[in-house]
Amino acid sequence: MDRIFLRGLEIETVIGIWEWEQRIKQLVRIDLELATDIRPAAATDSIEAALDYKEIAKRVIAYVSESRVNLVETLADNIARMIVVDFGVPWLQLSISKPGAIEGSRDVGVLIERTTEDYA
Repeated sequence: MDRIFLRGLEIETVIGIWEWEQRIKQLVRIDLELATDIRPAAATDSIEAALDYKEIAKRVIAYVSESRVNLVETLADNIARMIVVDFGVPWLQLSISKPGAIEGSRDVGVLIERTTEDYA
């Protein structure tokens, strides 16, 4: 299976378990790998035959920027569900990190894999 990737998508959102975190927007960084078969797009040289990663990115940006969650785990699973269900992606790997969340660390986050079976 082929994969399309999107790395380093940075979005501001309300996220965190502390009361002060629910009053501000913080940066999260998202990396995606999406399974797809690129052969139909390659054979036709047509965007209509391709997985529209620009539309996926727009939906992720819109969703994350409007979200209000406590945990990166919740945000990661919600994003994965949206991509798998709405775009028919059979498998994805998603990492989401919260830069600066731990003093002395560049970032902290989660890495998940999901398939269509996870949301059947």
